[in-house]
Amino acid sequence: MIDPRKVAVIGCGFVGAACAFALMQHGLYSDMVLIDVARARAEGEAEDIAHGLLFAKPMNIRAGEYADAADAAMAIVTAGANQKPGETRLDLVKRNSAILLSVLGELEKVGFAGNILVVSNPVDVLTRVAQKHARQPEGRVFGSGTVLDTARLRYLLGEHLDVDNRSVHAFIVGEHGDSEIALWSSATVSGVPLHDFCEMRGYFDHENAMREIGESVKNSAYRIIERKGATYYGIAMAVLRICEAVVRDEKSILPVSTALHGEFGIEDVTLSVPAIVGKNGVEKIVPVSLSEDERTRLLYSADVLRGVCSEL
Repeated sequence: MIDPRKVAVIGCGFVGAACAFALMQHGLYSDMVLIDVARARAEGEAEDIAHGLLFAKPMNIRAGEYADAADAAMAIVTAGANQKPGETRLDLVKRNSAILLSVLGELEKVGFAGNILVVSNPVDVLTRVAQKHARQPEGRVFGSGTVLDTARLRYLLGEHLDVDNRSVHAFIVGEHGDSEIALWSSATVSGVPLHDFCEMRGYFDHENAMREIGESVKNSAYRIIERKGATYYGIAMAVLRICEAVVRDEKSILPVSTALHGEFGIEDVTLSVPAIVGKNGVEKIVPVSLSEDERTRLLYSADVLRGVCSEL
């Protein structure tokens, strides 16, 4: 029987450990098992994180094997090689797809039947691999996608306009990577179209501002990796947000990596678009409006990902 308050974090590198720490701090689960090929690493992370429980909420945190994850409601897969300076997310695909297939095989052996959240990069391609090989229905296998990219976009827009970024509503869609698209045409600030709000704040050079902010979002990971070697805090908070939507069955609209079957004119590819996320994973893709340029760029992003998948 699936335990709705149990989570398994598979991979205890920087990202996996940061995800486990964020989940512990917010008390979303009551039972968390950490799994890593280096058992000692998982044990060390579990012990270190557990020492902070006095300042959070009671839960059971431990290192374990795949059998310990059999009844978990969510498996968060962060296992994989790190992205190196100067390396794109798509360069990681062959190394990390082999690791992912091994993880899926182990989960199947123990009868895991919960949701699978893929975080390892390139997340869209690996989510596609997981959807093809996992025993779960397609909607219950999804990726962290552009949830973090969207958070970066909203943060930068909030900084640019000097407003609370929680009042900014805008999405990054497509590949979590170089071909991602900012949906400027549907962006608003508390219901006010973005361009109108910009002019209200004294900004009129929309094209240059959009280009600069979009490039900054796209290059955020490269910039952080160059400076500190890896990104992990932001994605950990994005994973926490996704897990909240699932555990609480929030029906939240998040740009997770999911399979498209004709939506936006795209077939047989997995990428990030706004979707309703609840206890059973992705329930429905949200048909947000796109400008002609955004639609063209989304089709291109789909072609990029389809091409990578065809090489596997």
